[in-house]
Formats: sequence, C-alpha cells, structure tokens
Amino acid sequence: MLQLQTISLFSSNSFTFSPAVAFRTPAAKTLSSAAAALPFIRFPNYRSARPPPCCSVGKSEALKVEAMAAEDGQDLRLARISSAIRVIPNFPKPGILFQDITTLLLDTKAFKDTIDLFVERYKDKEISVVAGVEARGFIFGPPIALAIGAKFVPLRKPKKLPGKVISEEYSLEYGTDKIEMHVGAVEAGERALIVDDLIATGGTLGAAIRLLERVGVHVVECACVIELPELKGRERLGEKPLFVLVSGDA
Repeated sequence: MLQLQTISLFSSNSFTFSPAVAFRTPAAKTLSSAAAALPFIRFPNYRSARPPPCCSVGKSEALKVEAMAAEDGQDLRLARISSAIRVIPNFPKPGILFQDITTLLLDTKAFKDTIDLFVERYKDKEISVVAGVEARGFIFGPPIALAIGAKFVPLRKPKKLPGKVISEEYSLEYGTDKIEMHVGAVEAGERALIVDDLIATGGTLGAAIRLLERVGVHVVECACVIELPELKGRERLGEKPLFVLVSGDA
C-alpha cells in the first residue's frame, strides 16, 4: 500500500524483517495473512483505490486518483507515481509485500515525473556527485546526474567493480554485507546526493553515507522514490536527511 508523501526526512534502502523473514529485498515488508489477501493503494484524504491483485493500477483508475489529488490540491505527479507502482503480495516469498517499480518505468509520464521532482529539488544545490546504490539506484541516479550537471558514481556490491575499491561493511539481521566504490571516483570536498529506489531499515544507505564521508565528501541528502517508515530506517542515518516521494503503509 502506498501513500502520497511530498517530503519526508526518513531513510533507508536495505532492510531486515522479523525473525521469520530476514534478507534484503527491495520494497518488501511483512504482512498478515489478511492483509496479503487484499492489497490496495491508499492516498491521504482519498477513498481507497483497490487495483487488481498483483497488477498495477489501470489507466482509468489512475485518472480517478489524479482527479482526487487535484481536488485536494495535491501535486498530480505524486498521484501518478503512486498509481504506477505495482504492489505484489507474497513475492519473492510468502509474507512479503513487494513494491515493484518496473511498472513505473513502463509509464513514461510517471517516470519523467519522478526524475523531474528530484531534479527540481537538487538542481540549485551545487551537487557534483550523484551516487547510485546498486541496483535500482542505477536507474534513477544517471538521469538526475545528467540533468543537474553532476557525475554519476555507482556504489556496488562486493566484487563487481574491476578497479581498486574502498568498501564499507554494514550489518544485516543474519550476518553482514558490503558496499564498494572505486578509489578516485570522488574527491574530498565534493557535494554528493545518494539515490536509491526504496528506503527501509537504512543498512545500505547508512553504509553509503559512511563510505563517501570517509574520503571527505559532503553528503547533502539521500533521495528515494519509496519509503517504508515502519522499518525505521531513519534511525540508522543519524541526522542525515532523506527526501522521498511516496510512503508505504502497514
């Protein structure tokens, strides 16, 4: 379920669940069996709009959502983005609610809206580095970087980058993982934006911040399309702000 959210100072992309579910999977959360049986998208001050199970909202339903947003004085672009994200229950395993951004990428208008909202926010912040977290940060990061005149730096999983790397370890519920960046990709004093598709418990975003700050880069902000506030990822980012477009609900 998604709610419209113009700005939130929350965080994180990597997350861990209850003891029954513990792994990093984009945009997933624990559900009760009742909730899993009836997924729906909800917008603040609007009536619930229930899409077909495991499908994105249809065009006619999206138009209704936009009309309700306009009536309430909300940004229509946020309504389009929310309605374009497909919610799939029990994927990749039972008890997980998967927020699928591939349907957003199929909607050229909603995809453009997503990039435009980020560009409008960051175009005048003197950002020289857009750091994208693997893998979906590689989708949204490059067009933002090009639009604001910044370089794009991929932050990758271990053993994916061919050159000399600097790495930062972060903890999962069962074990640890690492995020890596090429040595020399950034310089001390540069201003960076960290981009990913979703924030949850904050593991990877926190590691990305530490990795960049270790080499003297100033992280201006983190930016994600979706945030899952109940997983409390902001607590792992300290005072570092995060801008999000839509927010997940329990």
